[in-house]
Amino acid sequence: MKKAEVGNIIEFRDGLQGIVEKVNENSVIVDLTYMDNYRDLDLDQRTVINHKNYRVVKESAV
Repeated sequence: MKKAEVGNIIEFRDGLQGIVEKVNENSVIVDLTYMDNYRDLDLDQRTVINHKNYRVVKESAV
C-alpha cells in the first residue's frame, strides 16, 4: 500500500474523498470540503484517517 502525500486525493469509508493536508506517522489529516456534496453529508471539515484505511485516488501534481 502506498502512503499518501500532501495534496493527494484519497478515498476512504464507503467512497468519501478528501485532500490530504498533513501526513503523520500513522495517519493523514484530510480536508473533506473537496467533495461536491460535502454540505449535504453533515460532516466535519477535516478528519483523521489511518494509513490502513484509505487508497490514493489521484496524486498531487506538485
